Amino acid sequence: MDYETLRFIWWVLIGVLLVGFSVTDGFDMGVGGLLKVVGRNDEERRVMINSVAPHWDGNQVWLITAGGALFAAWPPVYAAAFNGFYLAMMLTLFALFLRPLAFDYRSKLDSLTWRSRWDWMLTIGSALPALIFGVAFGNLLQGVPFQFDDILRLDYQGGLLGLLNPFGLLAGVLSLLMFLTHGAAWLQLKTEGELRQRSAVLGSRTALACAVLFLLGGIWLLLGVDGYQVTSVIDTQGHNATTAKLVEASSGGWLYNYARFPALWLLPLLGLTSFVLCSLTMKAGRHVVAFITSSLATTLVIVTTGVTMFPFVMPSSINPNHSLTMWDATASELTLMIMFVVVLIFVPLVLAYTAWSYWVMRGRLDEQYIRDNDKALY
Repeated sequence: MDYETLRFIWWVLIGVLLVGFSVTDGFDMGVGGLLKVVGRNDEERRVMINSVAPHWDGNQVWLITAGGALFAAWPPVYAAAFNGFYLAMMLTLFALFLRPLAFDYRSKLDSLTWRSRWDWMLTIGSALPALIFGVAFGNLLQGVPFQFDDILRLDYQGGLLGLLNPFGLLAGVLSLLMFLTHGAAWLQLKTEGELRQRSAVLGSRTALACAVLFLLGGIWLLLGVDGYQVTSVIDTQGHNATTAKLVEASSGGWLYNYARFPALWLLPLLGLTSFVLCSLTMKAGRHVVAFITSSLATTLVIVTTGVTMFPFVMPSSINPNHSLTMWDATASELTLMIMFVVVLIFVPLVLAYTAWSYWVMRGRLDEQYIRDNDKALY
């Protein structure tokens, strides 16, 4: 297997990890974000929490794995991302710290005030990361203000407030609503009665909102945001050379891949269709189909973003020639090959165990089940 093939494989694998995180951890973060919105009393909120209790910590491993893979496969991207988005990532980590604390400490005291405070912590710890992830991807599409000096030291010239631009916030709201929709679809699978009905009503609305924001974001991206295109590459004899290329930033630049391969337009179209189908199936009470279409819509949003940016991973807004792509920001060929072998061995095992755990924990929860197992559940 040659070096270029390995680079492309790892671009795909990083995408798979992001999709895995969004589809699995997305629904339990969505449930957490809906805790104070859909749950009307303590028992309903306990139903919601225990619907994700067997899975939330395992789901979060996808995010950890994606971070580790980013560090090993794309070291310059990891360095640039943690430099430029440092404060945003610290906010995300502090929010994620609240989740295990809220899960474990919420039911330690039989006090509604105590539990309500931890419910807020769980809601914030679930909703804030979803918002920040979207803001980060919105800024990647616009370009990040960084460049390298003569010895490839990173110079980042932005700040946290600069990330909160209109397009970045639109992407953040889309990400948040996408996770909430996915959480509502999960609650329809796992709960009964009024809680399930309220989840269906809210989820059908947020799914339509996602479709509108996805369409609006696409139009804005194509007409109001400069896209990037590699115009020439300096021969480096097969070695990585981060700055050995010429990159042009221009209006409509993100259309380049779609112009070359018109079939790619099916990805955003299917994404929009999936959001609409998700809304309709929630209203119709087709909970299994609703969850499948919600998962598909989430996947297609991420895939569409990756295909639109390809081969860019982190474009530079102040010096486009220093943008990071999947061809010049990877680790060595030996590193990629060793990691690929590890993936071939362990990923099937992880997927098999995950599927088994979901099968064992299948079934619905209701308030009576919570009462019958009051001391054994969250």
